[in-house]
Amino acid sequence: MGGQRRFFIFGTAFAVVVASFGIGAWFGYNERSSIERVFNVSNQSPSGEIAHKLKDVDFEPFWKAWETIESKHISEDPIDRQALVWGAIQGMVSSLGDPYTVFFPPKDNEDFQNEIKGEFSGIGAEIGVRKEILTVIAPIKDSPSARAGLKSGDKILKIDDAFTENLTLDQTIHKIRGERGTKVMLTVVRKGEDKPREISITRDVIRMPLIDTEKRGDVFVVKLFSFSENSSSEFQKAVREFMRSGATKFILDLRNNPGGYLHSSVDIASWWLPEGEVIAREEFRDREATIYRSAGFKALENVPTVLLINQGSASASEILAGALQEHKKAILVGEKTFGKGSVQELESITDKTSIKITIARWTTPSGKSISKEGLAPDIEIKLPADNATDKDIQLERALERLRQAR
Repeated sequence: MGGQRRFFIFGTAFAVVVASFGIGAWFGYNERSSIERVFNVSNQSPSGEIAHKLKDVDFEPFWKAWETIESKHISEDPIDRQALVWGAIQGMVSSLGDPYTVFFPPKDNEDFQNEIKGEFSGIGAEIGVRKEILTVIAPIKDSPSARAGLKSGDKILKIDDAFTENLTLDQTIHKIRGERGTKVMLTVVRKGEDKPREISITRDVIRMPLIDTEKRGDVFVVKLFSFSENSSSEFQKAVREFMRSGATKFILDLRNNPGGYLHSSVDIASWWLPEGEVIAREEFRDREATIYRSAGFKALENVPTVLLINQGSASASEILAGALQEHKKAILVGEKTFGKGSVQELESITDKTSIKITIARWTTPSGKSISKEGLAPDIEIKLPADNATDKDIQLERALERLRQAR
């Protein structure tokens, strides 16, 4: 979730308005204005600012729909009015058109809270939305999804028998995750293929890898798999290993790194940038942008560096790559990044429900929106559609570029 922080600063006023839809009866309110009826059935009226924004909103269609349900709907089970409220909030949130802003009713909220605590069972893949299509950002190294052959850029059409076009991002993730040892069938469309393919994946406990290192001649190669809480300290160890290795050039491989904690991205960028240099900007709707600056570790400041990127590089990966590219501390080699530059916070609505809401967006030091455009490489190297060869042509091009550096 962007910088992976959890806040509770989103005001309750607007949530109370929509929650009020299911409280009490509305009979006898037909002679009052729509907005007056909303206020009077609330446990708490909206704040002055919200009330002002709602003064011209017509709630009559909502109440008419509710009354129609109450008076005409027939089924074997009685109407669950609280479920109507949760559904109304979900509809309101989904109308924003932001796949990363989601309302969690009680059961979904409980599942989400469990998932963000640590280990979870699933397939081990970062999933996002690209051009309104559910897309694999990156499979995690040595995960069930990687072993089954899922690839970055795969478009997911179905999860088992459920089509994904009518599901929210979090609903799809909930369907994909499950108990260890159970199977899930994904129907995907892959670039360069005419027909969808089905991929059966057996769920397992997912543990995020951190970092790999190797020396290739005078080039030190670091593969960073994610920006976790421990990535900063692990990268520091890698820098020390580089300095002892005798290597004089550096490759940081961010391919299929879906991101993670902001502070890890800032700390790692600080190894190249002088103290005070801008690494990223966090832009909000109603207050000044927060600017994140280098701590000035600088051990890699004058080391020729290449960053490897692809469409699986997202979020914190894009923050780091964008900063080093714009400060001319690294050359980007590979393919255009995913474009996930938004920040989410988890806000409690009731003690059993919550909203994960987008509250900010990341930009590069120059102000370029990561979400809008992603990052283009300085040297574009696309992998073949079938990728049948074991040769890593992007890494080979990065090594070639560094051999040309003085």
